[in-house]
Amino acid sequence: MSSDPWGRVDEQGTVYVRTADGERVVGSWQAGSPEEALAYFERKYQGIAVEIGLLEKRVRTTDLAAKDAQAALEHLRAQVVEAHAVGDLDALAKRLDALGADIETRREERKAARAKAQDETRAAKDKLVAEAEQLAESTQWREAGDRLRALVDTWKALPRLDRKSDDELWHRFSHARSVFSKHRKAHFATLDAERDHARAAKEKLVAEAEALSGSTEWGDTAAKYRDLMTRWKAAGRAQRDIEDELWARFRGAQDVFFQARSAVFSERDAEQVENQKLKEVLAAEAETLLPIGDLKAAKAALRDISERWEAIGHVPRDARPKLDARLGTVERAIREAEDAEWQRSNPEAKARAAGMAGLLQAKADKLNADLEKARAAGNASRVAKLEGELAGLQTLLDQAQKSLEEFSG
Repeated sequence: MSSDPWGRVDEQGTVYVRTADGERVVGSWQAGSPEEALAYFERKYQGIAVEIGLLEKRVRTTDLAAKDAQAALEHLRAQVVEAHAVGDLDALAKRLDALGADIETRREERKAARAKAQDETRAAKDKLVAEAEQLAESTQWREAGDRLRALVDTWKALPRLDRKSDDELWHRFSHARSVFSKHRKAHFATLDAERDHARAAKEKLVAEAEALSGSTEWGDTAAKYRDLMTRWKAAGRAQRDIEDELWARFRGAQDVFFQARSAVFSERDAEQVENQKLKEVLAAEAETLLPIGDLKAAKAALRDISERWEAIGHVPRDARPKLDARLGTVERAIREAEDAEWQRSNPEAKARAAGMAGLLQAKADKLNADLEKARAAGNASRVAKLEGELAGLQTLLDQAQKSLEEFSG
């Protein structure tokens, strides 16, 4: 008979294992020596121990699901209980008991993590809803509309809550968007109505101006044209293309009248020379506005100059192009300053630039976090991959931030 601390082989070749509950038969051996029999069954024990070690490592170092880990544990526990092996089976059972406790701990940790994630998601969605409800009353139509669209994208990226909570929050979120949309439609409907009213009023003014264009009552008709100009300015603006067309007809009618008056008064050179002197003074006054500093003040000053310019009347024909060119230079400078101001303050372009910079920054932050995890895990191939992605993304982020900074210049 042969034996070791955990088992023995009797004279008939029966192999026993020793446990805390006593001996039990694990097999028989007739093909060789008792030592070979014990070595064989000890190897089977080592095989079970290796499997337990692998499961311990997976549970403690990977994200193995608790359900799968528990199933593997029960399978190994059955192997230990029924094992046809020689070794310290009680020690293996204790290891499995300890591993079971670890699995339960991991299960509770993950349950707590899921609860925390749900709480964070709920807080994030509450915040989105609150912002959407605030934006619902905004009159910054482009900026608020862009922000609401960005909030929708953020919402879609968040996990779902339980159905009741998620539906309640979504209802509030959707209602806020609907309120904003309704207000915006009403605003633009009102704006369209105002523009239609302005169009109708200016069409009437154009008709009056064209009817006066053939008049030879020079003084009275000139006064009427000045009155028409005052009413034109008070009528508001129609749609841009219609406004430009009506203005061309309105100015054209005035030009017809004033050109006719000029032809009649062509002999009054002295008056026209005096007009020239007055317009030269106005041109010089207008040129003092250059370069444009205070745009609002410059526009107001130019409007006043233009009104006085129109009121002066005609100048000698050969002097007119130069004078008009001088005033035109100032007008162009103001238009260019207006265009530049609009480009600097364009809320839609600024919001797009800010949104793109924010999205790229968020992606860069996530890549940095993933990179730190990969470095901590010693995953060299993933580190290299993430570093390459981050380098490419950084170029795009730098460009986006540069574009955004241009709006603050």
